[in-house]
Parts: sequence; structure tokens; C-alpha cells
Amino acid sequence: MQNVLVTGGAGFIGSHLVARLLAEGRWRVTVVDDFNDFYDPALKRRNVEPHLGRGDFALREADIRDRAALGEVFKGAGFDCIVHLAARAGVRPSLAEPVLYTETNIDGTVNLLELARAHGVRQFVFGSSSSVYGENEKVPFAEDDPIFKPISPYAATKAAGELLCHTYSHLFGLRCIALRFFTVYGARQRPDLAIHKFARLISEGKPIPVFGDGTTRRDYTYVDDIVAGVRAALDYEASDYEVVNLGGSRTVSLSELIALLERELGRKAVIDRQPTQPGDVPRTYADVSKARRLLGYDPRTPIEEGIRRFVEWFKGNDE
Repeated sequence: MQNVLVTGGAGFIGSHLVARLLAEGRWRVTVVDDFNDFYDPALKRRNVEPHLGRGDFALREADIRDRAALGEVFKGAGFDCIVHLAARAGVRPSLAEPVLYTETNIDGTVNLLELARAHGVRQFVFGSSSSVYGENEKVPFAEDDPIFKPISPYAATKAAGELLCHTYSHLFGLRCIALRFFTVYGARQRPDLAIHKFARLISEGKPIPVFGDGTTRRDYTYVDDIVAGVRAALDYEASDYEVVNLGGSRTVSLSELIALLERELGRKAVIDRQPTQPGDVPRTYADVSKARRLLGYDPRTPIEEGIRRFVEWFKGNDE
């Protein structure tokens, strides 16, 4: 069996990946999560609860900023691979707490890279973000586009994480694959993210905050497609360092997204217009040709089907 460490494995994307790996029956999975209060920790505990007691699953509560605690996780573990998803997430919150984002997303990543190097881990998959592209004028966004003008602390920390991965790959031969996720959604999505937040407010008949005029566009990616890309990256061995987009390769305006939610929920949204927020980019749009070529990546869930699945989950699980 392969032995994998998934940081942030109790979160939205991480818990889906953990379930996928355990279902394959050939992975021993260790999850590191600190269950912080960025959103209700009980939701994250519920994500991993079905796996507790399994012989091929271990849960370790630790903060990735705490290198000593992480060192205890690595002792005798013999990890073959690390999927590093733990991070302080979100563009807008990073404007309020840039120090916390830097400590977690940069220092925490260095801690994991150092431990991976010291313990001979062969593969390091890093969860990056489309936010690194900033206000990129060229569409679709390709991996060789410049990323040196981030417009939020969160974006800057993710770009720094990619550069650190490259450094450790170059110096120590640690194979690193940085995956740039484009606006992931689906079952278990964080309650602060737009699709989940809008669905809840529309269901309650409350106004939804819409920043700008509704013309901003995002490349929304269903979580199952993202997990398929991460899973493929665990098997990638052709080169020691790669940056790869994982997106839906289609853009949808905010107004179109709201209309899809209205249709599936059977209710009209009450719009509360707000000024455009600092740090928000006008569009994201992934060129996934590299992901197709290197990872066999093939996003299969159009936004219409993804929103239908999300709302089906939301109606049965939202509290």
C-alpha cells in the first residue's frame, strides 16, 4: 500500500480526496488538520467521521505552523507522498489578516517541505490557486503566464508556495506538482464561499451581497473533477517540477451563476448591490491543455449539472 499524508484533509477538497483514496483500497491515508474556527470545526469533523476506526486511516490534529507537532506526525510514518491542501483560504479575509496568511501558507509550507526532504518523501502535490494570475488580461490563463503581480495577500502566499516547491525540487530532487485550482464547488463546500452562501440566503429569502455589476466571470470547477486531477498528480513521474491548471475551462458570469441557483432552488434571489471588493479579479479562465497532456485530466461536470448536484446536497445537509 502507498502511504500518503493529506494536510487539510478534513476540509472541503481534502475530505473528497481522502474518500477517493480510501475507496481505492491501496492507500494508507493520514490526515493532518488543525480544525481551526475559520468556519465551524464541527463540519470538518463530520467530513472525516466515517473513516475513524479504519486501519488504513489516521487523523492527527496539528497546526502546520507548528513544526515540532508536524515532526511527530512524520516519525516512523514513512510517507511516500504528501498532498498539501492545508491553508488559510480566501482572498477577502487575507486582506484583514495578512500575517496569519503568511505564517500559515508560507511558513507552514516550508515546514512540510523541510520534513518531506528530511524523511525522503518522493512526491509533493501542492494545492495552489488561480488567484496567482492576478488581473491577467490574456485568456485563457496558461501556466507560463506571469504571476508576479498578485493583488491579494492570499494570492501572494500561493505564488510563494509554488516558488518554494520549485526551490526544493531543484535543490533536493523532491518531485513537486503545483496544482492551480479554479473556483472549486460541490458538496461540503465551505459555507463562506459564494455558491454555498448564496444558496443559503436565497433559501431563507434574505438578500445576497453581489459585489460589482454581476459581470465578473469565474471558471467554476466541480470538486469531483478537481479530485480526479489531484489523484492523477500522485502518479505523475515524468519530471521533477510542474505547475498545472485544474479548471472547468469555461467561464460563467456572476449573474448567470445566480440564475442557475434560482432555477435549482425554485426561488428568486434578492440582490444587494455592493461595491467591487479590493483583491477580486474580473475573470478567471483555465487553459487545461497541459493538464490533459500530462495528467489525462478531463473535466466532466458542466456548471448546470454541478449546480444541480450541489443544490441536491445542500437541501439534504445544510443547517
